[in-house]
Amino acid sequence: MLELPAMAAWRHLGAREGFEVVFLRREGDGYRVEGQSTSLEEGEARGVRYAVTLDAGWVTRSAVVAALSVAGAYEVRLEGDGNGAWQVDGEQAPQLEGCLDVDLEASACTNAFPVKRLGLSVGEASDAPAVYVRASVPDVERLEQHYRRLEDVGPERARYDYDSRAFDFRAVLAYDEHGLVLDYPGIAVRVA
Repeated sequence: MLELPAMAAWRHLGAREGFEVVFLRREGDGYRVEGQSTSLEEGEARGVRYAVTLDAGWVTRSAVVAALSVAGAYEVRLEGDGNGAWQVDGEQAPQLEGCLDVDLEASACTNAFPVKRLGLSVGEASDAPAVYVRASVPDVERLEQHYRRLEDVGPERARYDYDSRAFDFRAVLAYDEHGLVLDYPGIAVRVA
């Protein structure tokens, strides 16, 4: 996969309406992803701002997530040791043991992290449990996810069968040559 573009944007479709914009850059030997997502879901407006730091192997090392909704405002700080151990707001979180990625409910971008990290070949599959952060309440939980690489559609469109049993959700996600989501059926579509 090629080096990342400086920015990307998605339009939320289906489950919620809204927009997400991210700015991506190299930071040391890893990456920093800073973004903001605003949406309307079931009549409730939400705004989420985040900054995620990833190491050279695309393992999430830290994340700061700040959210605002009618339920109130919250901020959560996540720190990973790179081997699957986590702290949430400075406290050990053993329920997250083994997670190497952060997945934000308000973000299509965070589905790039396990795909970039795993580097699956066509036909290969892997579980990718993630630290999952909700958009409207300060819940941090473990999210079991599974990715299976499908045949590509052209040189610039990789496809993955994605499964999240906790949400009874399964879809084929399409990614660009940079490893960023192009199409997340029922959730978001890339517009820039």
